Amino acid sequence: MNKQYKIVVAGTGYVGLVTGVCLAELGHFVTCVDISVEKIELMKKGVSPIYEPGLQELMVKNKSRLNFTTDYRSAYKDADVIFIAVGTPEQEDGSANLNYVRIVSKEIADSINNDCVIVVKSTVPIGTNDEVEKFIKDNLTADVNVSIASNPEFLSQGSAVKDTLHAKRIVIGVENKQAEKVLRDVYSGFDQPFVITNRRSAEMIKYASNDYLALKISYINEIANICELVGANIEEVTRGMSYDPRIGKEFLKSGIGYGGACFPKDTKALYNQASSEFGYELQTVKASIDVNARQKTKLFFEAKKHFGSFDGINVAILGLTFKPATDDLREAPSVDNINMLLKNGAKIKAYDPVGNDNAKKIFGDTITYKNDIELTIKDADVVFIMTEWQEIREFDINKYKELMKTPVVYDGRNCYEVAKMKAAGIDYISIGRR
Repeated sequence: MNKQYKIVVAGTGYVGLVTGVCLAELGHFVTCVDISVEKIELMKKGVSPIYEPGLQELMVKNKSRLNFTTDYRSAYKDADVIFIAVGTPEQEDGSANLNYVRIVSKEIADSINNDCVIVVKSTVPIGTNDEVEKFIKDNLTADVNVSIASNPEFLSQGSAVKDTLHAKRIVIGVENKQAEKVLRDVYSGFDQPFVITNRRSAEMIKYASNDYLALKISYINEIANICELVGANIEEVTRGMSYDPRIGKEFLKSGIGYGGACFPKDTKALYNQASSEFGYELQTVKASIDVNARQKTKLFFEAKKHFGSFDGINVAILGLTFKPATDDLREAPSVDNINMLLKNGAKIKAYDPVGNDNAKKIFGDTITYKNDIELTIKDADVVFIMTEWQEIREFDINKYKELMKTPVVYDGRNCYEVAKMKAAGIDYISIGRR
């Protein structure tokens, strides 16, 4: 590393905290700023407020180079580089809410006392970096030079630390060589290729990447649905497809759709921007959004045909988070299905290795939470598998028949082999594998 920088990261969510901790791991001095006193106090004790494998260990390891504060003025005033990594949540019309970006931009303009590079790491609509630059320069209270750069993240929850330290590429969108030099220097400890573009291209790379992956998931789910109708097996189909290097094997696993903080939000945001600002309809992205919305509740409606009514039916939900290795339930298929099951009179017990606490914030005491799969499925009339946790994939399938009132399993993540479930005497319904 050429130089140790004073770096400030605004926001301590998945992107901000992981970025800050990984930059400290590289040797920089990093201050993480957040408005939540509770979160800051936790992090000062070396405790991560989010569940992310490997993150807390790195926090402890690099505590001498990490600082956590709610005092943005003192944090920003002499920073060399400031990363904006606050949330850009979805609004009602699908567009990105930039209020947090604007608030942080105002705080930066009010506080900085020396030249610095301001880096927008939040996922933002194309052109937002230009707006941030104009706003900050128009509102500076000190005579300083600032450069604005776009540096989108490509981390995946559950592997965010690895994705940051061993990124496939580092995308930097800049409008001057000074900002490029500083960011190349900041990331010099990484051994990944740089992709240097203008700011708008960098913003688009983020959206284009996420939307393509979402589209790939929705496409293979459509193919899985057709496989059920024609008697094909989606796993054999995707295996055959994966040998083609133009297609590859990633994101070809069928299921009940994507969730999380990125794909749902980013597909809607790009579609909304293209439509509302330019009158251009991104038909492929719209199709991805529509297919995913239907796919998430596919098994609920199949089960409803089977049971007729869920009134008084004992339902076991295995997996609450939108994917394994995270405690995040944002846009998780489990949420849609549980809401519909509750409306239809079901009695629900749910299991998740790490997601129960966040589920309680959504459902309160309307469902029963368990920390054990066997206790969850005991006396159940039906099981819905919503997340492919290892604990669920490796569960003894014979227990379903042994413990359930009626061994009916709707598997939204294709965790088990169809033949083995049939041999075990279980009524097993999965995706694309009739």
